[in-house]
Amino acid sequence: MATLLRSKLSNVATSVSHKSQAKMSGMFARMGFQAATDEEAVGFAHCDDLDMEHRQGLQMDILKSESGEEGAETPLEGDIHYQRDGTGPLPPSASKEACSELSGQGKPKITAWEAGWNVTNAIQGMFVLGLPYAILHGGYLGLFLIIFAAVVCCYTGKILIACLYEENEDGEIVRVRDSYVDIANACCAPRFPTLGGRIVNVAQIIELVMTCILYVVVSGNLMYNSFPNLPVSQKSWSIIATAVLLPCAFLKNLKAVSKFSLLCTLAHFVINILVIAYCLSRARDWAWDKVKFYIDVKKFPISIGIIVFSYTSQIFLPSLEGNMQNPKEFHCMMNWTHIAACILKGLFALVAYLTWADETKEVITDNLPSTIRAVVNIFLVAKALLSYPLPFFAAVEVLERSLFQDGNRAFFPNCYGGDGRLKSWGLTLRCALVVFTLLMAIYVPHFALLMGLTGSLTGAGLCFLLPSLFHLKLLWRKLLWHHVFFDVAIFVIGGICSVSGFIHSLEGLIEAFRTNAED
Repeated sequence: MATLLRSKLSNVATSVSHKSQAKMSGMFARMGFQAATDEEAVGFAHCDDLDMEHRQGLQMDILKSESGEEGAETPLEGDIHYQRDGTGPLPPSASKEACSELSGQGKPKITAWEAGWNVTNAIQGMFVLGLPYAILHGGYLGLFLIIFAAVVCCYTGKILIACLYEENEDGEIVRVRDSYVDIANACCAPRFPTLGGRIVNVAQIIELVMTCILYVVVSGNLMYNSFPNLPVSQKSWSIIATAVLLPCAFLKNLKAVSKFSLLCTLAHFVINILVIAYCLSRARDWAWDKVKFYIDVKKFPISIGIIVFSYTSQIFLPSLEGNMQNPKEFHCMMNWTHIAACILKGLFALVAYLTWADETKEVITDNLPSTIRAVVNIFLVAKALLSYPLPFFAAVEVLERSLFQDGNRAFFPNCYGGDGRLKSWGLTLRCALVVFTLLMAIYVPHFALLMGLTGSLTGAGLCFLLPSLFHLKLLWRKLLWHHVFFDVAIFVIGGICSVSGFIHSLEGLIEAFRTNAED
């Protein structure tokens, strides 16, 4: 009898404990402490993780108490069910798989070399084609900025990861945050617990959409300069490129596209080697006297944005570090990837500028002879078109999750039906986003201006200003004086460069709009 009584009391205590945990977790969920969905992992070269479940978002449904659900079975495994459409809980086994996937336990970890490859893909993309144009307006100072930007971006990447960790009661350093958004929210808490995350999301969306616009601009520019004798304008080539890209609105996942990522990257490296080889063949004619310690006051701030934009990778570094087999190797990985990027970018920009000097164009491949230019540009256009779905899909994910799928905090109704299919008006909005990138590419077909504007606005903010500010806010009590000095200096210098580059880029865009309106 005593044994039976103890057993019943134990069961009652266990049930009360689970109910208490459910209520507490529900309260935390309402306050905004929800499970991470690895939204920043879209920068990975391998995008297989962006499958149907991640595309529709993992929404949390707070369990109701037994009094509110008659006949419902009391859950014993926590307080939330991960759902795809918000209409009902997943089976227990699926819920466990989702929780495991979110916690990172169900995902294969990557090595430091694989992580380095991902970072290299982000900072060694086709936008290095605009770096020689930055040397044209900055001379040796432009080369110095390529080195300086590499050092600063490497440092801010490290301090951003440091903001993910805190010291627990036992003095151990533990990971308490999962993403850039989590860091931003922690800095704005407790008064504005979601303000920081929204600012980061807006910056991320702007950068992703601008990247899509740049792909359309560069596609039209390259095709027009490859076939100048054809009666097709650059705007018409941009329209043709957008027509090819319109099926991106129907994408459900990126598995098919991700298969081409490695091939595209290798092709880009081959193209860079071809350009450098051609420049080396003309080494006798290099114009060393054209490289001087002078700057074009009006156009050099735009060059700053171009250089900064070519190094942007901070937005997905938290997810990348969290998926490494040995996170302690992250600092070493950042060092060698940015050193390699600095050397390759500096050599590429200098050698290309020495070859064409004052005739250097916004996209350096336009300077190649017509026989080589057509082949190289066609490969670059193919790479641009195959790269477009990545930032487009990422921007769509962030927009859908924040505006249409954020539970009770969503601004608009869910764009997915109960069966998980995208509604017709949701598809229309996706098509409208593709058309918007086309309109921007048509009205502002200036690769350097758009790249400089994006780098000055979101690139400097995400790479320079926010990491240093967050580092000071979260860890200022434990920082050494030289870390405080570096953070303040980066924030001030980054702010000046950002404002200056943004103003000059905006002036250039306004002038371009006026010119197009007159035409």
